Amino acid sequence: MTVTVAGSSGFCPGVSRAVYTVKKLISDGNSGRIYTLGDIIHNRTVVSEFEAAGVRSADPEELEALCAEATDDNKVTFVIRAHGVEREYSDFLLNKSKENKNVSVVDCTCPFVAKIHDIVMLNSNENTTTLIFGDENHPEVRGVKSCVSGKVFCFSEPEQLENEICPQISADDEIIMVSQTTQNLTKWKYCQNFIKKVYTNSKIFDTICSVTEKRQNEALELAKRVDVMVVIGGKNSSNTNKLYSIAGGVCKNTYLVENADECRAIRVGKNSKVGITAGASTPDSIIKEVKTIMSEEIKDTVENGQIEAEESFEKLLDETFKTLNTGDVVTGTITQISNTEIKVDLGTKVTGILSYDDVTDEPGVKLDELFKVGDQVTAYAVRVSDVDGVATLSKRKYDAKSNWQTITAAYESGEYLEGKFTEVVRGGAICVIKGVRAFVPASHTTVEEGGDMNALIGQKMLFKIIDIDAGRRRVKASARIPARAAARAERKAAEAKFWDEIEEGKEYEGVVRSIQSYGAFVELGAGVDGMVHTTELSWKHIGNPSEVVSVGEKIKVFVKSFDREKKRISLGYKTEATNPWTLFTNEYKVDDVVSVKIVSIMPFGAFAEIIPGVDGLIHISQLSNKRVAKPDDVVKVGDTVEVKITDIDNEKKQVGLSIRALIPEEEPVEEVPAEEEAPVEEAPAEEAPAEEKPADAE
Repeated sequence: MTVTVAGSSGFCPGVSRAVYTVKKLISDGNSGRIYTLGDIIHNRTVVSEFEAAGVRSADPEELEALCAEATDDNKVTFVIRAHGVEREYSDFLLNKSKENKNVSVVDCTCPFVAKIHDIVMLNSNENTTTLIFGDENHPEVRGVKSCVSGKVFCFSEPEQLENEICPQISADDEIIMVSQTTQNLTKWKYCQNFIKKVYTNSKIFDTICSVTEKRQNEALELAKRVDVMVVIGGKNSSNTNKLYSIAGGVCKNTYLVENADECRAIRVGKNSKVGITAGASTPDSIIKEVKTIMSEEIKDTVENGQIEAEESFEKLLDETFKTLNTGDVVTGTITQISNTEIKVDLGTKVTGILSYDDVTDEPGVKLDELFKVGDQVTAYAVRVSDVDGVATLSKRKYDAKSNWQTITAAYESGEYLEGKFTEVVRGGAICVIKGVRAFVPASHTTVEEGGDMNALIGQKMLFKIIDIDAGRRRVKASARIPARAAARAERKAAEAKFWDEIEEGKEYEGVVRSIQSYGAFVELGAGVDGMVHTTELSWKHIGNPSEVVSVGEKIKVFVKSFDREKKRISLGYKTEATNPWTLFTNEYKVDDVVSVKIVSIMPFGAFAEIIPGVDGLIHISQLSNKRVAKPDDVVKVGDTVEVKITDIDNEKKQVGLSIRALIPEEEPVEEVPAEEEAPVEEAPAEEAPAEEKPADAE
């Protein structure tokens, strides 16, 4: 019998990184209590091993309490699993880590998954429809979905896309489509072709993990050549189930097992060919056990890039977690920021450390003002210690090399760069441009002959590189730039600075430059415009943006989303503070009496405007204390009436009103019982009044 193990079986780099990180946290012993947000990977064996070492899986509702318990003697470390988590939870933990130094967050989100988060955040907005090919209940898809702005639909089969989702989307809609990293490649390609035909205004991003793609292709080819196919992985693992489906399509004797014991029930012939593949969350130890059980005499086949299972995991770790060497340029993710240093996850066996002096030479600047957790940073490794598990990094050295390249490029192109005069020397002055010192001859300063050049110190202006000595690393610059060229350069520099500093949620005071039927363009400064869509201008429906703003008007806006490459900015104008419902609930409550205007009449009652943007319903039964046949028998559109607020439903944003509640109830007439009625007195006959005489009878 021949047993062949697919080369890409077992841990993928993203899973390896997550498992390695948790093991390192356990071995370090400095992380306090360790919690993972959900199971770190979809493999019960690995999760059980971590639980035995004290690692616990935390539910979202526990996070607040767990963070509150963190103290100097009781530190807490949260690990974001390989699948990623919903944005609200990661943001919550990152904020808590800033508030409490005893709370740490380690983000082990697979880079392929994090890439999808970035894609949907940058490309989706209130006017787009995002389609996600994946299992809506899978943690990866939930995390991606939480990053989407605007409409979003999830689907797991092409038929669902065609028959259920597309009928709800207009052919003119702007479509964004991504896939869960572990989806079936063949089905994904079908969905891509379908969307391209139906929606011309679509953006499709290939987000199936390259490791997943390779794994699926290997499983398919292997399954075609064997008599029995064994797929190892968790029953709740998306990529494992895809492998099982693909292999089962070409090999009828395909089995899905979670561990080696489940293989004992599989019967194979003595001369059968057995193929083994495994999901991305399957440890190498389980693959070995399965292979041993399935083999009477192991004769592994090494072909078509396939490798023995014993080597795959070790090789993967060696490739993924290579030891750094001094002088290497590395890029990592910031995991922790203090006043004196920054910790960087380099995806290696060592943790990167950037001290304050290796980040910036500008005094007084706080590190958390320059960077935030999750940012990417590139630096030189100036010292690497495998024993300590630390790599000392220097961003300043890396920037110096990068900045020299910028200076050289500016010299060749004639581009003007911003710099600052720092000191006066013999024959001229010194300025710093992009961190590089440059000499400015006196004749090339802006000071006339005989003038005081000390007045230049501290001034920022544009410079032109007029000479470079690469061997001696010397630069000569000129501050005498033609006014027109200087103006162009200043505009370009201002625009570049604007795009460097822009971020979601940032507020600007801009000027309305033009109005279109779909929105208003607002100039934000530095010659950069953003657009406020019609739906973002007002809480109520408007026919045209001119109903709210006018050309030349100054308005306050905030950034909803932006695309640096395409130079597009989506702006928001309406805020929660101007939300009519917020204004209403802040001012009114149940039992208040208000004056309202009837705005529409329906068979079941009348709608009345309480404040602009908030209407309430006067049900037909509440229009009067008498029976009403038709609402317009009592009120007309345009009438102003007094009503009482009887109900406020904050969830549905509905208000109940009543005219009847203000009408006094009529008092019933008191009836006297018959037996208690007083007798009617009759005048005696003899006392009857005499007839009146006519006036002329006297």
